[in-house]
Amino acid sequence: MLKILFLTTAHQYDDDRILHHQAKELVSQGHKVKICSLSSNYLGEIEGVEIESQAILNESATGKLEYLRKICARFNPDRIICSEPLAVIAAWLATRKSEAITVYDVTEWYPSTRMVATYPTLLKPFHALRFFLIQLFAGAVSDRYIFGEPSKKFPLSYIFPFKKKLLLPYYPMQRYITEKINVLRRDSITLAYTGTFSKEKGIEHFFNAASELRTRRSSLKLNILLVGSAKGEEGEAYFDFILKKYHWENIQILPPVSLESFTESLTEADVCFDLRPITFENDHCLPIKIFYYAAAGKPVIYSNLKATRNAVDVGKFGWLVNPEDSAAIASHIESYLDSPNIYRKHALNARAAFQTKYNWDRIKASFTEFIVDSKN
Repeated sequence: MLKILFLTTAHQYDDDRILHHQAKELVSQGHKVKICSLSSNYLGEIEGVEIESQAILNESATGKLEYLRKICARFNPDRIICSEPLAVIAAWLATRKSEAITVYDVTEWYPSTRMVATYPTLLKPFHALRFFLIQLFAGAVSDRYIFGEPSKKFPLSYIFPFKKKLLLPYYPMQRYITEKINVLRRDSITLAYTGTFSKEKGIEHFFNAASELRTRRSSLKLNILLVGSAKGEEGEAYFDFILKKYHWENIQILPPVSLESFTESLTEADVCFDLRPITFENDHCLPIKIFYYAAAGKPVIYSNLKATRNAVDVGKFGWLVNPEDSAAIASHIESYLDSPNIYRKHALNARAAFQTKYNWDRIKASFTEFIVDSKN
């Protein structure tokens, strides 16, 4: 039995990937597992996983490092799985004289546009370089890498090619899926958007396409299902503007839900959307909810991003589009309304793609073996 510690700064202790997939899987194999997060307060145990989490994300880097080092010292782990550079550095500082193996699970684009957004324009390049160098240092002191998707391999996999690495996609497990393949009617459809209600995530593109469909099919009963929330005062003001601009009937807004309830909240959805703008960063980041939509049997309409094209065979259960082309998006929705057989084929293909390819059971053994293996 190994003692395995997850360290994360930005992720919640009950993060989908960390707790519900990786940690629970390691516990099921007989290992002692603990999660430490700096994003929320919790002390206790969840399905055999020990949790010690404090909301100190806004403290100084020194304070956060010291807290994480103390966690490492008390738990004395054999393996440490880190989600961010600061967590990696804390693990390195705490275990330089031990035989513990540090694994860097790279799931975010680093540095992201979001990380430098608050700095003055002239200083953005300097801070981007600073974050990049921190990422390189974290890569240097890590023993192994896990990459959530191929694009995240850059630059660490190329600068440190001889370190062990594993590609571990964000596939869901059946335990968290509520399957509901709907029978589409010609006179009614429910379109769903989930996540953050923001311009950066494409909610205005979603409403623009829905508006185009309403114009074309005035007799259609169009239902809008939104699951999520706006973030911060600026985000809430933007979302209020959107709701006032598209002041329609039949708009249902549900608050953010847990992983266990996510696909259950989408049972009435006929088509699920992600129409985020096509930027350099977005083009290299995979919107992972596509796997949950597929598992639930929901056809999708997604922005035509490089990362999505490379990772998912979307054409079998949906469409990749220019998110700004509302007319083309509306035409794809109309194709479902005019040919329910196409809709059903896509829904069945979505579910089959999950069952045969995009599911956690296919990859969990490789994850466990990678973590348990003592050979670097």
